[in-house]
Amino acid sequence: GGAVTVRPCSTGVAREGINGPLVDRIIRVDHAGEFGANRIYAGQMAVLGRSSVGPVIRQMWNQEKDHLKKFNELMVAYRVRPTVLLPFWSVAGFVLGAGSALLGKKGAMACTVAVEESISHHYNNQIRALMEDDPEKYRELLQVIKQFRDEELEHHDIGLEHDAEAAPAYSALKTAIQLGCKAAIFLSERI
Repeated sequence: GGAVTVRPCSTGVAREGINGPLVDRIIRVDHAGEFGANRIYAGQMAVLGRSSVGPVIRQMWNQEKDHLKKFNELMVAYRVRPTVLLPFWSVAGFVLGAGSALLGKKGAMACTVAVEESISHHYNNQIRALMEDDPEKYRELLQVIKQFRDEELEHHDIGLEHDAEAAPAYSALKTAIQLGCKAAIFLSERI
């Protein structure tokens, strides 16, 4: 009669033994960050896509698309809800990308340097937190974050190679963008 059959979920990672709030926060904010990065590159391509730097931006954007795809998969596997701020990050990311690109190639690359430096620092903090908890439990997640951090650092270096530091008001621009990144990280982890 009244017996209930419980079937284990076949789509998902076993959450027993992991620090659920930590993993949820990491996946939520990293998904938001990769989503925002995609919107930044979309904005840059809208302005500079047909310029000489267009192929460079396209190459970095393609990697960001792969990052977002992976975090979409991790959100499903770990059953993590996205931040409610995605619509805002969509607009803000595109505006930041297009706005920096309107300053020219150097402005777009200054944006890339600022964002990628912030993100690689953020990824390093996450790696430390997961290692302190238990590196064996988070092997897959650590591998993904380390790979993406390394690719973000490559984007940072590409930005420097393409004259980011020669952008108008580079220091002020970089500082403003990085403050925005810190605020976005703080909010996306929590909301």
